[in-house]
Amino acid sequence: MGAVRLRLPDSIHRHIKEIARREGVSINQFISSAVSEKISAILTEEYLTTRAKRATKGDLKRILAKVPDREPLPGDEF
Repeated sequence: MGAVRLRLPDSIHRHIKEIARREGVSINQFISSAVSEKISAILTEEYLTTRAKRATKGDLKRILAKVPDREPLPGDEF
């Protein structure tokens, strides 16, 4: 496991400390989880961008043509 020395503004440190306490985790666990979530978001965005570049309007039309024509479920109306 790697170690990172991190300097944070006092205000951010206070928020992290309070949220970690409320969540019942250590500051290290909280920061590790936050960094993991950010990495996941960035990698997901990169993946979707790459996939979107391969798509065509024809692909989209073929996919949408498979959607059944029916009334929306209650609560899904406009």
